[in-house]
Amino acid sequence: MIPGTLDATLFRSVLGHYPTGVALVTSAGEPPAGMVVGTFTSVSLDPPLVGFLPSKASTSWPRIRAGGSFCVNVLGADQREVCLAFTSRDTTRWEVPHHPAPSGAPALSGAIAWIDCDLADETEAGDHWFVTGHVRRFQVQHEGEPLLFLRGEFGAFAPCPAPVLD
Repeated sequence: MIPGTLDATLFRSVLGHYPTGVALVTSAGEPPAGMVVGTFTSVSLDPPLVGFLPSKASTSWPRIRAGGSFCVNVLGADQREVCLAFTSRDTTRWEVPHHPAPSGAPALSGAIAWIDCDLADETEAGDHWFVTGHVRRFQVQHEGEPLLFLRGEFGAFAPCPAPVLD
């Protein structure tokens, strides 16, 4: 391969070997906006910041950005169908039980946790934006396994057995 060139399909395949959690970013509005991300991360403890990377091609991100705040919902392993509804044009997707987070953005009742944020910054990152949010409130709603995505498949976390010591 010539330095500086990259096979995009191969690059995506290689990176697909790294698992990601699945989250739903929502914002208030009529109707509310929602987008699934697999790039959610903790950024800073002081000040409390989180981040995610929406595609520049996203039609949901401009609506979320315009609101100035958002809620990140950590999806559980039992919420695969919720994820699929929000990655499609499913008109029934907002029928999933939810309540308003302090910002007014939907917090999914069945999500493992929600993190309510004010938009802090948006930086260009290739064909994506790197978005940071200043955390205003958060809550763990129940203990459970997170929904994970690996090599094009959904799954759940399974702990490794403890090592046997002689």
